[in-house]
Amino acid sequence: MASGHSDPPKLPKAIKLLIAGGFGVGKTTMVGAVSEIRPLRTEETLTDRSVGVDDLSGVEAKSTTTVAMDFGRITIGDEFMLYLFGTPGQERFWFVWDELARGALGAVVLADTRRLADCFPSVDYFERRGTPFVVAVNCFDGSPQYDLDEVKLALNLGPEVPVLLCDARRRESGKEVLITLIQHAYSRRPAAAKEVSVR
Repeated sequence: MASGHSDPPKLPKAIKLLIAGGFGVGKTTMVGAVSEIRPLRTEETLTDRSVGVDDLSGVEAKSTTTVAMDFGRITIGDEFMLYLFGTPGQERFWFVWDELARGALGAVVLADTRRLADCFPSVDYFERRGTPFVVAVNCFDGSPQYDLDEVKLALNLGPEVPVLLCDARRRESGKEVLITLIQHAYSRRPAAAKEVSVR
């Protein structure tokens, strides 16, 4: 006989993800595009003090920079609450990374084909930590287009690392990248993989 009590609603499973990459690659843009809340940003205006410190080649029009992190949130389905943390791009702010990376399921490394070498530090960082990551090539207007296999080879990535194209300005494109990351991260944890269905 039914008791008349319904099961309590399931709380969303909280998943922490990082959005990383070089300076000016689109991390703040991506967090802002996909977040369902107004994103928290810690951007400061670039000043004369950054001359000779921050490499602006290829992103000369950039006037601000993230100094701590970007934060956004997105819900996928009824179960999963994704907390997105965009990392600062410049080397002088990398001391923040260890704190941001603690407890993260995985990371997106954004790449710009005009400055592909700028994402090497992010790739190295997550490889050293053993953090699952995907590489998302942000399609900037006028940037050279390369085959994804060429990008994988240039970054010396293992065959298991997904590489995909994205437009950091578009919500759906960003969501596809995050879904790919979650699936990749859970594929490395077989017991947990049965729990997740993000589509």
